[in-house]
Amino acid sequence: MGRKILTSKSPRHNETYRAEKTPAALGYRMPAEWEPHAATWIGWPHQLTDWPGKFGPIPWVYAEIARKITEGETLRVLVNSKEHEARARRAMTRAGVDLKKVEFFRFPTDRGWTRDSGPIFIRRDEPRAESAILRFRFNAWARYNNWKHDDAVPERAARALGCKLIRATFAGREMVLEGGSIDTNGRGTLLTTEECLLDSKVQTRNPGMSRADYETALKGLLGVTNILWLGRGIAGDDTHGHVDDLCRFVGPRTIILVSEENPAEANYAALQENRERMEGMRLEDGSKIEVVPLPMPTPLYFQGQRLPASYANFYISNAAVIVPTFNDPEDRIALGILSELVTDRPVVGIHALDLVWGLGTLHCLTHEQPAI
Repeated sequence: MGRKILTSKSPRHNETYRAEKTPAALGYRMPAEWEPHAATWIGWPHQLTDWPGKFGPIPWVYAEIARKITEGETLRVLVNSKEHEARARRAMTRAGVDLKKVEFFRFPTDRGWTRDSGPIFIRRDEPRAESAILRFRFNAWARYNNWKHDDAVPERAARALGCKLIRATFAGREMVLEGGSIDTNGRGTLLTTEECLLDSKVQTRNPGMSRADYETALKGLLGVTNILWLGRGIAGDDTHGHVDDLCRFVGPRTIILVSEENPAEANYAALQENRERMEGMRLEDGSKIEVVPLPMPTPLYFQGQRLPASYANFYISNAAVIVPTFNDPEDRIALGILSELVTDRPVVGIHALDLVWGLGTLHCLTHEQPAI
């Protein structure tokens, strides 16, 4: 608990950290999302200002997500109070969710975007199979001022589960990281973006951390050996470049990369650059990556604001891949592409036209807990 976990000497800080103290050196790694889950975590919605004027349908979207997830695993739901839990139970009951597969945790939250503020689990097999929660700090994407309840969730979850908590520090300083900013194949390769992690002007998570610092820290913390840096994320994303709207692993050697074919569209240049970057990238063993383009839906606006609608924000649960859909002609094409790539479980669309007004969809609100 509270160990220093950097793996190399940093000339900027002039401090040396012992490699044997890193989670990676202790045998921990971050599993791929498709590996078996013990549970999925979500935070039941309550923050009206996340969906201003449109909150009414949101609990019903969550209930449908819950129904799909509980077909294959336990659902662990964060609620603020007894009354909040009762509302969640009513919605899920009416939607046909098997409540025997649902566990409630009365932890106060600021928002329901559990991918970014919830517990990030790592696991190891030796000397015995166990998981741990890697406790990164959360600062509301360096953008909003209500984050303290969300920031406390990983520690509360560790206490409730009796799970080991490992504090993610770099050079003696606690590190900020959101789950939506990274994606891994579980074999040693991790995807992220420069816009999110390396920004020093707009939404800075860890002031002063360089690319080399991040690579050292993430390799020691998450058990990866190969980090692939894309450039910018998609238009409308208020996280400033999360990779889970942009590029995702769907297998150890295969990724989907969102694509825009219209040169006049706001996403075109950034997505073209990311495609060109991927051509020269390799996996942890030096082999070439299979890159499959995934279309973007027609640009989506509400009250004049561009929304981060992306089919890449899917979630791989034990029972199904759930994919956001937007009443768009590209919905069918995106579902078809993902169905061809993921063949061991069904690919299911979830209507997310209301949900994306909160500036996130299915992956943003879920977080997997690996099975032991």
